[in-house]
Amino acid sequence: MTLTQDAVRELAAFNAGDAPVVSLYLDVDGRRYPRTHDYEVQLAHLVREANGSAHGATTAEDLHRIESYVKAGVDRSRTRGLAIFSSAGAGLWRVIPLPVPVRNQITVNQSPQLRQLEALLDEHHRFAVLLADRQRTRLFVFELGELVDKSEQLEQLPRHEDEGGVERDHVRDHVAAHAHQHLRHAAQLAFAVHQQQPVDHLILCAPDEVRAELERELHSYLRDRIAARLTLPTSARDEDIRQAALGVEVQLRTERHAALVARLRSPQGVAGLADVLAALAGKRVETLLVSEDYVAEGWACPSCGACATVGRTCRQCGAQMDSTDDVVEAAIDRAVLQNCRVVVVSGNADLDVMGRIGALLRF
Repeated sequence: MTLTQDAVRELAAFNAGDAPVVSLYLDVDGRRYPRTHDYEVQLAHLVREANGSAHGATTAEDLHRIESYVKAGVDRSRTRGLAIFSSAGAGLWRVIPLPVPVRNQITVNQSPQLRQLEALLDEHHRFAVLLADRQRTRLFVFELGELVDKSEQLEQLPRHEDEGGVERDHVRDHVAAHAHQHLRHAAQLAFAVHQQQPVDHLILCAPDEVRAELERELHSYLRDRIAARLTLPTSARDEDIRQAALGVEVQLRTERHAALVARLRSPQGVAGLADVLAALAGKRVETLLVSEDYVAEGWACPSCGACATVGRTCRQCGAQMDSTDDVVEAAIDRAVLQNCRVVVVSGNADLDVMGRIGALLRF
C-alpha cells in the first residue's frame, strides 16, 4: 500500500472482531542501519517484546510472518521505514513502505495502531524549492522529506565586446532583457509543475537583485504559497537544498501546531480526554489534537464505536463496552472514520497542560 489518507481510513475501519492485530513500525533507514543485520536486531527485540505480552500466545502466527517478510529483504533504495499490520485470525495483512524513518514500535490491540501514519500525513506537505539567478533555474519538489521531482534550465546571457557610450547602454539593456526573460521562464516552469500536481508551499532562493522581479513573475497561486525566502545559490548541493526545505517544514509545522493548540481555549475547543471522547461520540469534532505517545486506558463500544473513560454501559447505544489499554488510539480511529483531521503534536507544553488531548469542534 501507499501512504494516503484513504489507506489510513481503510485501516481505521478494519474490524478484527476478537482477533488481535499486530502493528509494527520498523526503521530501516540505511543511514542509521547500514547493514541488514542492524535493523533485524531491532526487529528481534520488538518481537520478543510482543511475545512477552499478554497476547503473545495468540499472535505467534502474525509475528512469524512479519519476521519472515522483513528477513526476505527490503528494497531500501527509497524505503526508510516500514509499517506492517497483521491479524491472521481476521485476514489482515498490510505493508506500507515509507520514504521516511519511523520510530521502532510494536503494539498488539483490537485495531491497527495508526498514530505514526497520521503524524506523517500531517507533518509532511508537498514543498517546492525554486532557485534562480540571472542565468540558471533549478526546481526541486519534496514529498515526505524526499525528492520526487527535479527540473533545471540554463539560459546564457549574451556576450558582447566592450563598447562605449550609447552602444554600451544598448548592450546593458539587451542583457537585462535576456535576464528578465529567463526569470519569466523560471516562473513559468514553477507554475507548470504546480499545475501537474499542486504544491503546498514554495521556498524561494534568489539573489537580492533579482528576487523581487522573480516574485512579480510568479503566478498569484504560487506567490500565496511562498513559505520562506532563503539565500541558497543555484549551485547548492541537492542534500543542502533538501535539508533547507526540511528546516522550513519543521518551523511551519511548529507554528501551525501552536496556533491549533491556542484555539482549544476558544468556545470552539474542548480539552481533556473525557470531554474529547464525548465530542467524538456526538460527531462534533473537526480536528483532533493528540500529544505524541499519549496513552490512556478506557472503554470502546463494539456496537457503535463510541469511546469513553468510564464503562461498562455505552451512553450512546446502551451496549456493553469493551475495556481497552489505549482508548486514545481508539479515539484516533473514530476521528479518521468521521473524516476529522488528526494532528499528532510533539513537544507542546500547552497541550500537555490541558490534558494531552483536545478537539476543535464543528459546532
